[in-house]
Amino acid sequence: MPVLDIRPAESCRWDLVALGEVMLRLDPGESRISTARSFRVWEGGGEYNVARGLRRVFGLRTALVSALADNPVGALIEDLIFQGGVDQSHVLRVPYDGVGRTVRNGLNFTERGFGVRGAVGCSDRGHTAVSQLRPGDIDWDVVFFEEGARWFHCGGIFAALSESTSAVAAEAMEAARRSGTVVSYDLNYRPSLWSAIGGKAHAQEVNKRLAPLVDVMLGNEEDFSAALGFDVEGLDEDLTRLDPERFGRMMADVSSSYPGIKVVATTLRAVLSASRNDWSAVGWAEGRVHEATTRAGLEILDRVGGGDSFASGLVYGLLNGFELPLALEYGAAHGALAMTTPGDTSMATLAEVEALVHGRGARVRR
Repeated sequence: MPVLDIRPAESCRWDLVALGEVMLRLDPGESRISTARSFRVWEGGGEYNVARGLRRVFGLRTALVSALADNPVGALIEDLIFQGGVDQSHVLRVPYDGVGRTVRNGLNFTERGFGVRGAVGCSDRGHTAVSQLRPGDIDWDVVFFEEGARWFHCGGIFAALSESTSAVAAEAMEAARRSGTVVSYDLNYRPSLWSAIGGKAHAQEVNKRLAPLVDVMLGNEEDFSAALGFDVEGLDEDLTRLDPERFGRMMADVSSSYPGIKVVATTLRAVLSASRNDWSAVGWAEGRVHEATTRAGLEILDRVGGGDSFASGLVYGLLNGFELPLALEYGAAHGALAMTTPGDTSMATLAEVEALVHGRGARVRR
């Protein structure tokens, strides 16, 4: 029996709907933010990246629920989303006041890091259009009942944007569950988002309120501890070793505390340097822990978005009825490939993901 009860594809317009913020990423390439004289632009957002990967790499039907300030920067983000193929019919356009006093679009300056120099992110996202969403702004009955969605994805980044966004997340998740849509949630703990509004204590309050509405809980090594308060025994701050067994014990605790959660999954990353990580993933379902292939010394060009690409590969596998071990392999392979290219979003192909899943390497293909 499949671990998840997923709505049939023919009964739904969307394979996945994501709720979250999309920012304009400004990337100084090999330079640094503070010394750059030019930037390359990308679009990116924790929840959106999952929808884009599923559309662009895996060919599924995905839609975004979000909001943008209606100005040229918003139009640029919109244009970048068009290139990724994610439907924007549920993205609100909010009137712009000319200078951004009341509403604006978020900017995310990100340098990739190299060797002993870690990656650095500097977000400029106060008063963004999506952070001002309120319950009732989106007609979730249209999304989940009239159009239909097999899977709904949200996460801790969106929930942290404001007090109202966590309420919107809850509203969406409740509607999704009523419709029979699978709900996934990526804890995605970001200290910078929570520090001014209560820190870890408030993050845990919000995430504990949302966790009972979740079917598939995702995170990375520190998320389950910081965002939900679970003790991950022996978790070292620098994340310099992989230990699937300790995360297996933590996952059992998560499922015991929140019986509605059917799958728990996390990436595992040992940071050897900014350019080389050991990379794997572990998942729990039906009382059993499964570990994906470990890729030791994985060479990384840009680590941002690796966890989101893991999530999209995992969701692809589960939507296709794969057992959790195989779905984890798709997630881990896709995350690994996404970190070999610049930008938040994946440039991989399904053929490349499947080659990596089945153990074929990086030899030139002509």
